[in-house]
Amino acid sequence: MTVLSVCVFCGARPGKNPRFGEDATAMGEMLADNGWRLVYGAGDVGLMGATARAAQGAGGDTFGVIPKHLMSLEVGKKDLTRFVVTENMHERKKVMYMNSDAIVVLPGGAGSLDEFFEVLTWRQLGLHAKPIFLLNTEGYWAPLIKLMDHVIEQGFADASLKDFMQTVDNVQDLMIALRAALS
Repeated sequence: MTVLSVCVFCGARPGKNPRFGEDATAMGEMLADNGWRLVYGAGDVGLMGATARAAQGAGGDTFGVIPKHLMSLEVGKKDLTRFVVTENMHERKKVMYMNSDAIVVLPGGAGSLDEFFEVLTWRQLGLHAKPIFLLNTEGYWAPLIKLMDHVIEQGFADASLKDFMQTVDNVQDLMIALRAALS
């Protein structure tokens, strides 16, 4: 039996809203409870660390990928099921993407946006068909969704761009969507 893997892109910081950390913890637990492997950025800080610690605490399989220059900044979490150190950020994203069956984006900053837009662009170009989900904790991604609507309205993307991703408001709905997408 093949273990299904979910790549989680999220902040290396906790953010200001405590719900972000609560959802990151619920995310890690949900992945473990469903027997899905967590693939993530291998940090032990912020939402990344919360997700990984929760997955580990629930007995989940964890696969972390970190570039060598972030080992100290993101506190590389070496006690994962699998821990990979890459040369650079681009290689990190590639390894994470290649070892996942679905992508979930939790709240985060520029790095999370970079990761999201790279996999979304690859999907738009037909390079993959993996499902992409935005976990919209307390409306965090609403400005991003509005920006994407603006890009479409201004003629820089087809309306189908939004078909390549799904927005969910909570971890329970995300679990249902992932089950449907991964079945």
